[in-house]
Amino acid sequence: MTKRVFVSQYVYPDVVDELRAAGHEVVARTDDRPLPAQELREAVRDADALVCFLTDRIDAELFAAGPRLEVVANVAVGYDNVDVAAASAARVAVTNTPGVLTAATADLAMALILATARRVPEGDAYLRAGRYTHWKLDQDQIGADVTGQRLGIFGFGQIGRAVAKRALHGFDMNVVYHDAYRLPDEDEQALGVRYAELDELLETSDFVSVHAPLLPGTRHAIDAAALARMKRTAILVNTARGPIVDEAALADALADGTIAGAGLDVYEEEPAVHPRLLEQRERVVLLPHLGSATTSTRRHMAAIAVGNVIDALAGVRPRTLVNDEVLTPDTSLRTGS
Repeated sequence: MTKRVFVSQYVYPDVVDELRAAGHEVVARTDDRPLPAQELREAVRDADALVCFLTDRIDAELFAAGPRLEVVANVAVGYDNVDVAAASAARVAVTNTPGVLTAATADLAMALILATARRVPEGDAYLRAGRYTHWKLDQDQIGADVTGQRLGIFGFGQIGRAVAKRALHGFDMNVVYHDAYRLPDEDEQALGVRYAELDELLETSDFVSVHAPLLPGTRHAIDAAALARMKRTAILVNTARGPIVDEAALADALADGTIAGAGLDVYEEEPAVHPRLLEQRERVVLLPHLGSATTSTRRHMAAIAVGNVIDALAGVRPRTLVNDEVLTPDTSLRTGS
């Protein structure tokens, strides 16, 4: 039976063609800008499936507007843009794209640590401006050591562990982690890491890298009080979700020297960035959400989302189903019919 799939933003045409090859009618936008909420609701009125992105708000109003929806495939690991409870109430499957972007995001976290510590963007801008005239001992872009320093990882899922591996084996760092779930002792020993309460992690780490999911309990977990616990020489890196860090408090902490620097790939009100962060030039690196931005990773993310839609519309459990409660006892998917 032919189903109708709406793709909310640009996805690689050959990947979209997989939906057509599976026998479905596809309406795929070629624009990479998100639709306003009302237009997105109108677009799913006769859709059986939606391929969406973090910039799309998927809520109860959307499910009410799209009564035929069977599956929402989010092209991202995180799904804080989706009201999963509302989806389950509407009997709509929600999927994400975990695993595929672990390496790329971990690589970028290390890149931010290095770029911020060694003041790479500042050095690049300095040279391009024609200001580099000679080498000197006390150079303008004197940075901080990375090798052998302590890295505190807040959130120890797949990406946090991948960062730990890079830090331990590539830079001989001392790694502590904090997570809602502590690993068994033998797993910590095998990985070469140690669990720490968040206060200890903040107080003793030279670098703090955020990899926690955005939940009510992690929103503004890194606030003014948390920043005040960090070393004045410490650097904060966030490649997880912007609202985990209080940006106004971070801007204050950087301005008054509470911490030495920050490397950010995500923001509280993305794509907007706190204006005082934009004014910071020393030891502050700001990127436009590049965590998963490699060609192979982004294509793999899109392919997983499309594969989830094909499975769900065929009555097969998607590989990365988020809300198992939409399954029947025999594990076949419930549909909106």
